[in-house]
Amino acid sequence: QVQLVESGGGLVQTGDSLRLSCRASGRTLGSYAMGWFRQAPGKEREFVAAISWSGGSTYYADSVKGRFTISRDNAANTVYLQMNSLKPEDTAVYYCAASFLIATRPIEYDYWGQGTQVTVSS
Repeated sequence: QVQLVESGGGLVQTGDSLRLSCRASGRTLGSYAMGWFRQAPGKEREFVAAISWSGGSTYYADSVKGRFTISRDNAANTVYLQMNSLKPEDTAVYYCAASFLIATRPIEYDYWGQGTQVTVSS
């Protein structure tokens, strides 16, 4: 079992930056590939970014490519999502998740955090 806790969300303006953190406990994060997903009101949860257990492979949704960066510090049991040039359409609850294999579909992830709200005002 692994427990995930996200932090770093907040209210920002268009063009601002935020860094989300996801800290794991219970088991070492180095055993898992990690992903970030988001869910806006009335919409399905969507893939944002994923990173392999070693950090050697990353994937991004087209909507965030070039603006968001996923990274990890296995020694700190933490995964990060650096979000730059934020847009109002990035407004959502952001979730981190753990999987045994890097993936882009929510169903492929075994453990989820509770989420952190990101709101981007225009």
